[in-house]
Amino acid sequence: MCGIVAYIGQRAAYPVVLKGLKRLEYRGYDSAGIAIINHGLHVYKKQGKVAGLEEYLTGKDMQSQIAIGHTRWATHGEPCDRNSHPHVSGDGKLAMIHNGIIENYAQLKQELLKKGHVFQSDTDTEVLIHFIEEIRNSNQCSVEEALRIALKRVVGAYVIVIVDEDNPDTLIAARKGSPLVIGVGKGEHFLASDASPIVEYTKEVVYVNDYEIAIVKADELILKNITNERQTPYIQKLDIELTNIEKGGYDHFMLKEIFEQPQTIFDSMRGRLDAKNGKLTLGGIRDHMDVLTKAKRIIIVACGTSWHAGLIAEYMIEELCRIPVEVEYASEFRYRNPVVGEGDVIIAVSQSGETADTLVAMESAKQQGAIILGVCNVVGSSIARLSHAGAYTHAGPEIGVASTKAFTAQLAVLCLMGLKIAADKGSITQQRFQHLLDELQDVSEKVGTALELNEQVKAIAAKYKNARDFLYLGRGYNFPVALEGALKLKEISYIHAEGYPAAEMKHGPIALVDEQLPVVFVATRDSYYEKIVSNIQEIKARKGKVIAIVTEGDQIIPGMADDVIEVPEADELVAPMISVIPLQLLAYHIGVLKGYDVDKPRNLAKSVTVE
Repeated sequence: MCGIVAYIGQRAAYPVVLKGLKRLEYRGYDSAGIAIINHGLHVYKKQGKVAGLEEYLTGKDMQSQIAIGHTRWATHGEPCDRNSHPHVSGDGKLAMIHNGIIENYAQLKQELLKKGHVFQSDTDTEVLIHFIEEIRNSNQCSVEEALRIALKRVVGAYVIVIVDEDNPDTLIAARKGSPLVIGVGKGEHFLASDASPIVEYTKEVVYVNDYEIAIVKADELILKNITNERQTPYIQKLDIELTNIEKGGYDHFMLKEIFEQPQTIFDSMRGRLDAKNGKLTLGGIRDHMDVLTKAKRIIIVACGTSWHAGLIAEYMIEELCRIPVEVEYASEFRYRNPVVGEGDVIIAVSQSGETADTLVAMESAKQQGAIILGVCNVVGSSIARLSHAGAYTHAGPEIGVASTKAFTAQLAVLCLMGLKIAADKGSITQQRFQHLLDELQDVSEKVGTALELNEQVKAIAAKYKNARDFLYLGRGYNFPVALEGALKLKEISYIHAEGYPAAEMKHGPIALVDEQLPVVFVATRDSYYEKIVSNIQEIKARKGKVIAIVTEGDQIIPGMADDVIEVPEADELVAPMISVIPLQLLAYHIGVLKGYDVDKPRNLAKSVTVE
């Protein structure tokens, strides 16, 4: 969840680390801090956003060629100056930044208290750096060796980076569960939670694996495993550009990413979809097609927005492939001792490719003999490396905490996967296959048309921005779209919202309906259309305010609804990629009109790398 960044090399470290923290702030913005070595170890940290830290440091001597920085999403200890990172050892010689959770920190803390250690914070991180200090002093060993010994006791997830006042030419880092990428430059190295702080300086990176320790100097990178065996760093090329992580003239990253969707959907299908020649190529799953067509069932594991994409994929795959599909919250799947075995296929869906619960669920299913497919956005991510096969979404970096373009790219890739399995299995006709290829070919243009509704949606947002609650309803493929619309509104505007299948409304939620309640219907023309018209009438009979997302040319619902948003017509399998657009815009504009920071909503962080 937190963002870490570090630098060692020939240039001034502070500006590099500060800029890196700003680019990683979407991972957490409860507090920020920096440590440098300049005639001794100096640590500066402040509650709040990175801008507050920058203001605090104005005028201070920050000259150094080594620095570590951290932007925090609080787990242990409330957001405040003393709980901010970096944390220091008892003797003030070591400073450490940490992303993750040390689950057995309380036990370690009790041991250290008995040995006379005094703690200044409530965090698990301070316990770990004191534990490393204790081992170093007791064993008279190096910090590297003390870290190795400490990590054999540690339970939990972590990326940590340590700077040592007595060794100002070295950074020491370690990883388990949380992401760490090291940028390789000429006489310099950059460490970060993801590539966004690095791409400005170098395109060559090393993705650190679990249980690896990195000893980093300006001109040297050594990787070792936890048993002290040297590993060969595998240098990869970054495939993102600096412009992808800048706002590009938009007021917010969220709005930019909403408007990027025609291109990102196109990119997710580029090189895979050839509608003109009736071909579909998915190289990432080619070698496993026999297993996929013969699968007893498919289990999709995901969290948050990705879980909603999985729900839509359930409808797609069952209709196209006639294979039973289950969609599981990764956090629940991993704990309930699920029945998984050979013949089962697990599809793990994640924007970051680092979602902790999804990773653990994958590991468990893999051990039980299931085939694992990954659908994620970040090349070289943990999910990509843990999977047997899969597909990247190619949506590009998503900086806004509330996911938008990643969702539609996931839908596009999952639809391609379902179509490919169905075609190889022979469970759909050639005519239906070609029709859906043509529909997918056109979906980017139709999303662009939906984005032209921005000003209309903004006006609707102004009308309902003071509502206390919203209800989102849909049927079939549109039910998960309703869930996603409700989630976006909750994330961005802090308005309570619930998504339901429209048919379930009568089993409880209709009790909430009165003349003050806005009810959003995702009611594009599909096989459920007549039914959802009846549901709208039921709401209107109770004086609810109806906002309807409908297909262009609809002659019935506009006469019933208070506000209507028309989107281009599409096959019901691909329609969710279009109908979700006004829901994203509605959440965005309500959040902005209420004066909130929609890129960094309270209490949320982008990449959930802790349980």
